[in-house]
Amino acid sequence: MQGQHADPSARTRRTRRPRRHPVRLRHHHQPPAQLRAEPNDRSPEAPPRAERGAPPVSPPDAPADPVLRAEWAPVPTPAGEFQLVPVHPERDLPTLTRWMNDPVVAAFWELAGDESVTARHLAPQLAGDSHSTPCIGVLSGTPMSYWELYRADLDPLARHYPARPHDMGVHLLIGEGRHRGRGTGTTLLRAVTGLVLDHVPRCTRVVAEPDIRNAPSVSAFLSAGFRLSAEIELPEKRAALMIRDRAHRTRP
Repeated sequence: MQGQHADPSARTRRTRRPRRHPVRLRHHHQPPAQLRAEPNDRSPEAPPRAERGAPPVSPPDAPADPVLRAEWAPVPTPAGEFQLVPVHPERDLPTLTRWMNDPVVAAFWELAGDESVTARHLAPQLAGDSHSTPCIGVLSGTPMSYWELYRADLDPLARHYPARPHDMGVHLLIGEGRHRGRGTGTTLLRAVTGLVLDHVPRCTRVVAEPDIRNAPSVSAFLSAGFRLSAEIELPEKRAALMIRDRAHRTRP
């Protein structure tokens, strides 16, 4: 899916991709709990302009408490029981490094290398003042995906769209190949969005910014109930601004 911060200075230096080659993203990588997809009558082929009249971005000194302080309870999904577990490097670094070296993942995340590369990527998120929480997605007892949940209104991404206070953002990747291309990403996106809206009451929207050329990723977000709000220019890509509104969520 995506996963890159909007500001290159906020992440480990990566090799720049040729602009003419589409990014491959065949796993709508990145997963979790219960959310109902809403009808979407907007066409990805003709995305609207950025929304206007949104409340101002949260001030720079707004509190940025970690999104996920402890493990959220597992939730049932059509793919199996799913749980987001905060990353602990001493436990998770080998698994994350293996995933980052998978060619499918490396083509997009650009974090291939030894454990020190992955550790450098995680370090800023694990700092006490971080507004982002890295998590392992565990499906039916097996770690299979990586997620980053972050305060989008406090992130460099907020410079590129009309952010609202307490907007939450999501980055994800499906690390285990057997879960790719089967709709698992869409299922888990619904689940994770549901978890965020349940556990972060001040959040009214969940946002994401996959590469606009990544049709499978954009499709996964649309199927998970997000809408294509606009196309935005980020430092390293033209992105689809995907938004999931709390108001459009339906309960079972």
